[in-house]
Amino acid sequence: MKTAKTQTRILVEGALMIALTLVLSYVKIFDLPYGGSISLEMIPLVLMSFRNGTKAGVLTSFAYSILGLILGFSNVMYCPTLFTQFACIMLDYVLAFTVLGFSSFFAGLFGEKKGLGVVMGSIIVCLLRFVCSYISGAWLWGAYMPDTFSNVWWYSFVYNGSYMFPNTIIVAVAAGLLYRYAPKFFQRKA
Repeated sequence: MKTAKTQTRILVEGALMIALTLVLSYVKIFDLPYGGSISLEMIPLVLMSFRNGTKAGVLTSFAYSILGLILGFSNVMYCPTLFTQFACIMLDYVLAFTVLGFSSFFAGLFGEKKGLGVVMGSIIVCLLRFVCSYISGAWLWGAYMPDTFSNVWWYSFVYNGSYMFPNTIIVAVAAGLLYRYAPKFFQRKA
């Protein structure tokens, strides 16, 4: 059973990770014209999950998704119907970021190979986020497809992959290096 002190520490850590994620979302290595960027934004959310478990990771990631939705709500207005606006909210914000909180769950599937689990957990949640963006890109944003493409699914794969695959590498490398050189960061405190 968690003590009040532990719960307070997790709450404060979650708030700090949300703030760090928000700051990092504005520091972009590369920014695409219709949304999406290469940044360090996902690292704090993934680390929150590794450090405090799946429940804390999912709650922190969900809270960030709501903050991101509020700050980027004007994007939703480009969707013509209430249904597509709801789909945009779910795919581009809520699900896309909340899945990052499951990184410790997926890392746990690798048992005693904790370093491999950290890297693979990071990769899996980033790929899940890519799937959300991929579906959204083809289904909701296909109208913005340039004439050089003839298939919205291929366009969405190329467009979203152009920033999500580099982001996946960044997150996996950062988490792996941190695990290797600062393993105490990953030890849960009681």
